[in-house]
Amino acid sequence: MRFMVFMIPGVYQPDKKIDSNFRPPVEKMEAMGKFNEEMGKACKILSLNGFHPLTKGARVSYAGGKVQVTDGPDIKAKEVVGGYWLLEAKSKEEVVNWMKRCPADPDDVIEIRQVFEMSDFQR
Repeated sequence: MRFMVFMIPGVYQPDKKIDSNFRPPVEKMEAMGKFNEEMGKACKILSLNGFHPLTKGARVSYAGGKVQVTDGPDIKAKEVVGGYWLLEAKSKEEVVNWMKRCPADPDDVIEIRQVFEMSDFQR
């Protein structure tokens, strides 16, 4: 089974002022690298990446059938993805147990979602 795991960092929450040049501290990246290495021995890591702050991105919405593009500095969002893991694991529980060990900060949130497979749509 494949799972997409989203990291929603506390530093990206709406009540926080984020520097557009924000980069996680080296110590945090080293801890996350060690975690990824350990997890990679148990689960297959298909892909993983971290993202620049939302202030450097854009959001496209389709409200009322009209396309609207909002540039990074003007985006207002309650939860912002800061990175992801795409994993292959035996079960959701295995992924949950690994994410409990993630060196996340106190206000971070991790969301785990199973990826649809073609077999999910066969009758």
